[in-house]
Amino acid sequence: MDIKANSLYQEMQSMMAQTRMDMPEMPVNQLQQINPSSQNFADMLSQAVNTVNSMQLESKDAQQRFDMGDKSMSLADVMVMKEKSGIAFEATLQVRNKVLEAYKQIMNMPV
Repeated sequence: MDIKANSLYQEMQSMMAQTRMDMPEMPVNQLQQINPSSQNFADMLSQAVNTVNSMQLESKDAQQRFDMGDKSMSLADVMVMKEKSGIAFEATLQVRNKVLEAYKQIMNMPV
C-alpha cells in the first residue's frame, strides 16, 4: 500500500485555503481570540499526518530490508509494522472523511 501523505496534506491545505477565501480578512490575533484552539488543531493534525507518514516509511523500509535478506527482520515484525501503518492510515482517512462531511454540512447550512 503506497501512501500519498503529501497529497493528503495538500488537499487539507487547499480546503483550509478555500475556507479562508470565504471568510472576511481578519488579523491573526483576532482569529486567535475567536478560536484559540485553531492553531493547536492545525498543529495536531499536521503532527498526526507526519506520524502516519513516518510509520508508512518505516514499514516500507522494513519490508525492503526483509526482502533483501536482513536476518534481523522477521516476517512477523514486518507484518506487524505493515498492519500498524495500515491501521493508522485508515484512521487518518476516516478522520479526513469526517472533517469533509462536517465541512460540507456547515457550508450547506442556511444563513
